[in-house]
Amino acid sequence: MFELKIALAQFDFEVGHITANHDRILQLLVQARDQHQADLLVFPELALTGYPPEDLVLRPGFMRRTEQTLKDIAQHVQGIDVIVGHPRAEGERRYNSVSWLRDGQVIGTYDKWDLPNYAVFDERRYFVPGDQPLVIEVAGVRVGVLICEDTWTPEAARAAHQAGAQLLVSANASPYYMQKHLDRSQVLQDRHAETGLPVIYLNCVGGQDELVFDGHSLAIDGHGQLSSPAPLCQEVLLVLEYDKNSRKFDPIVWPEGTTDDLAVVYEVLTLGLRDYARKNKFESVVLGLSGGVDSALTAAIAADAVGPENVLAVMMPSRHTAELSLILATEQITSMGLCHETISIEPIYQAMLNQMAEVFAGTRENFTEENLQARARGTVIMALSNKFGHLPLATSNKSELATGYSTIYGDMCGGFSPIKDCLKQMVYRLCDYRNHRSEAIPQGVIDRPPSAELSPNQLDQDRLPPYPVLDEIITRYVELDQPIGTIVAAGFEEAVVRRVAGMVLAAEYKRRQGAPGPRITRRAFGRDRRYPITSGWRDSGLIEDT
Repeated sequence: MFELKIALAQFDFEVGHITANHDRILQLLVQARDQHQADLLVFPELALTGYPPEDLVLRPGFMRRTEQTLKDIAQHVQGIDVIVGHPRAEGERRYNSVSWLRDGQVIGTYDKWDLPNYAVFDERRYFVPGDQPLVIEVAGVRVGVLICEDTWTPEAARAAHQAGAQLLVSANASPYYMQKHLDRSQVLQDRHAETGLPVIYLNCVGGQDELVFDGHSLAIDGHGQLSSPAPLCQEVLLVLEYDKNSRKFDPIVWPEGTTDDLAVVYEVLTLGLRDYARKNKFESVVLGLSGGVDSALTAAIAADAVGPENVLAVMMPSRHTAELSLILATEQITSMGLCHETISIEPIYQAMLNQMAEVFAGTRENFTEENLQARARGTVIMALSNKFGHLPLATSNKSELATGYSTIYGDMCGGFSPIKDCLKQMVYRLCDYRNHRSEAIPQGVIDRPPSAELSPNQLDQDRLPPYPVLDEIITRYVELDQPIGTIVAAGFEEAVVRRVAGMVLAAEYKRRQGAPGPRITRRAFGRDRRYPITSGWRDSGLIEDT
C-alpha cells in the first residue's frame, strides 16, 4: 500500500514575473490536489521569482513583493501540503529558501546550505547560507528538504537524515550541460549511499538568457534503484507514490525523457531560442542564410523553435557569393517553408569601397575589405529587425567565436546566437541529426568545404587549423583550462596550439560584445568564462603553468 502521493511541478517559472508565477503555482496546486489527490506538491528552486533572479533580489521592492505573494499563496493552500522556493530577507540578510505550506500557514522554512559560486553561479553575491535542516511529516512519512546544490554535497542530506528524515526531496534549478543527466544520477546515488534514503530530484524547465533548464527530473528509491529521467525540456506535473514500508516509488505520471546526446542538445538549443523570443516578446526572427552550414543549422533550429512561417531568411549575395550558395539556400527555404528575401549587398559594398577609396589609397586589400561585406550584411539584418520587429539571429559557432574568425558588427550581429556554444564538428553532427528527423538541411550544405565567401576562393581551412584539430584544442584550452604544455604533450603541434591560444585570448573583446546564446558545454563563453579583455597574461607553455 503506497502511503504518500507526491506531485512535482517540472515547469517553467519566469524570472521576475512574480504575478504569472503566483498564478501558475495556484493552478498547479488545484490540479495536484483535485485531479491527482496528491498529499504533497513540490515546486522548483526559487519558483516564485524564477531562477536566477540575480540583482533583482537586491531591490527592496522586489523582495517585499515576493514576501507578500508568498503569504497570499499560503492562504490558498488547503487540503494539500506545498513546498515552494523563494528568496527571503531577514534584515540585511537574504536567503535562497523554500517554505512548507499547510492549511493556510507557513509551517517551516529551509534555507539553502551550499551556495554555488562557480561556473554560471554566483549565489554568494546575493545570499547567505542556512545551517538548519527541515524535516516535516506528511502522510506518515518524515520528509527532509534540500535545495539544488545541497544535493551535490553530503552535509545537508546527512543533517536531514540525522534529524529523522525518511525521504529527501530536492527542489532544483539545474541548468543543462552535455550529459548532465549522468552527473545528476551519480549525485543521487552518492546521497543514497551515504544516507540510505530515497531521494526525489525535481528540476525546472525553460530558457533564461544563456541558461536552459532541461527538466529531466529523477528519483532514487530506498534500494538505490534509479528512475528514468522525466521528460526533456517539457513542462509536466509528475506524480509518484511512495511506500515507506517497501521504500519504493510507484510512478503514476512519469513519462520517460530521451537521453540521446544529439537529441538532447538539439532540443535544448531549440528551447533556448523559443523561450528567449517568447519571453522578450518577439514573434518572429530574421537571419542571413548563406548556403553555409552554420546559418543552415540556425535556420532549422529557428523554424523548430518559432515555426517556419515566423522565420525570415535573407540571402545577401555579393561578388564573391558562389551560385551554389544561392541554390542551396533556396533549397532549404523551399523545403522548410521559410519566409525569404534576396537583398544584394554588392551596391552597398561598392558604395563603401568608393567612400573609403581616398583614405585607403596606397594600402593593400586585407581583411578590412572582407569585413565591410560582413558588416553590410549585419546592417541589412538589423534594418529588417528594426522595421518589422524580428529578433535578429547571429549565426557564429563556438570555433569561430573562440578564434575570432567572425566579424564583430557583421556575422556576430544579432540579438541571440543559437549555436554560439557549438563547436564546428558539433554543428555538423546536429545537422545530420536534424536531417534524420526530416529533411531540413540540404546535403550539399553539409558536404561542401566551409567558406566565409568574402574573398576569391576563400576556405576556412586556409586561415584555421583543420576543424577536428581546432575543436579539440579549444575543448582542452577553453573548456578544460589545460595549459599549452599539457595540450602539446597530448600530441598536438606546439606552434598550432600556441597560435590557437593566442587567437582565443585576442578575441575576448569581440566575444564580450556578442549576443547571448544557450549554454550546452561545461564552459561556455559568457557568464561561464570571465576572462579580462585587457590582460598581459600569456601562457608560458609549461605543463605546471595553469
